[in-house]
Amino acid sequence: MHQTPPPRRLSRRTLVTATAAGLVAAVAAPSRASGTASTRFHTAGRVKAAADGFVRYSWPGIYFEARFRGTGVGIVLDDSVNDYDVQVDGRTTTTLVTPGRTTAWIDGLPDAEHRVRLVKRTESAWSEGRFGGFVAAAGGAILAAPPARRRQIEFIGDSNTAGYGDVSGTRDCSGNGGVDRNTNSDISFGALTARGLGADYQINAFSGRGMVRNYNGSSPGTDFRTYYDRALLGVEGDVWHKPAGWRPQVVVIGLGLNDFSTPLNPGERWSTQAELVAAYESAYHGFLDTLRARYGPRTFLLVSATALGASPFAETVEGIARTRNARGDERVGYWYYDDPALDHLGCDWHPSARDHRLISGLLDDRLATLPLCW
Repeated sequence: MHQTPPPRRLSRRTLVTATAAGLVAAVAAPSRASGTASTRFHTAGRVKAAADGFVRYSWPGIYFEARFRGTGVGIVLDDSVNDYDVQVDGRTTTTLVTPGRTTAWIDGLPDAEHRVRLVKRTESAWSEGRFGGFVAAAGGAILAAPPARRRQIEFIGDSNTAGYGDVSGTRDCSGNGGVDRNTNSDISFGALTARGLGADYQINAFSGRGMVRNYNGSSPGTDFRTYYDRALLGVEGDVWHKPAGWRPQVVVIGLGLNDFSTPLNPGERWSTQAELVAAYESAYHGFLDTLRARYGPRTFLLVSATALGASPFAETVEGIARTRNARGDERVGYWYYDDPALDHLGCDWHPSARDHRLISGLLDDRLATLPLCW
């Protein structure tokens, strides 16, 4: 765990408006609100309703979008763990760092119709976030929610998919805020590609987890599959119920870096790498069976790998795709992403923000080869 400084609290009496330098958030006095928080928003993320009107969630990159009319909008949150970006009319206006229970306001806008987007930057496997909706400034109104997008992509993976430490700029980020303050899932390769395609998306990623083996053999008896069906990662037995409208045309899977990046330790379930590879292949095929049953025969399942020294990671994943094709499932594809220009300057040698842009471009090229009818 990385230690971070305590968050700066905004005064409830502070009123901050738009300036030439950009919009900033402030906590509003109740008199500034026009009515109660509205649940007229759109999200494609895995969320669960709470009894008090909030929604709960824990996967990274979850976003909420709304339309409003007026000069300001408030964002109702109850979250002392995560960081969020607020975007108005396509521009990031502020970052909320562990905001706590608050209504954060964007003020000083032209009196017109606007779009607002709240996106969770950070991972929080063991602590859920809570969002209570948007509220219009006095004299304004929250409008009908934006419609769901026809294009949909699901990203499944580990820290690379989550955008772990991508805005750090240095591999040792212990002295510049730690992993949480230096992670922004909204600029991970998946988010970039999905937005470029005008697609809704989910980032179902969990750092340190593998298909059968977690990083360095940690947390034995669990792996990514332990958590995949959950909406709330830290709640054992929780089940996410897929809404009828979530039907991704593509699922991009990136699991295996943690399985193979460290040597086996004494006492692990696998005595040799060959045994680990066999277990990995079997579990991967089972996971693909699960996804195929959930999403049907027309969804493309894109299994991915990247460079990992002398490990069998990439060749094993490519072999899995070939096996599925030989069995008659032509909608399983293989995507290998690597580039000499990748600098891995994110925390702990993870892809940097620049790297994620490069990887997103590689994914764009790969998706362009698929016969997607969207």
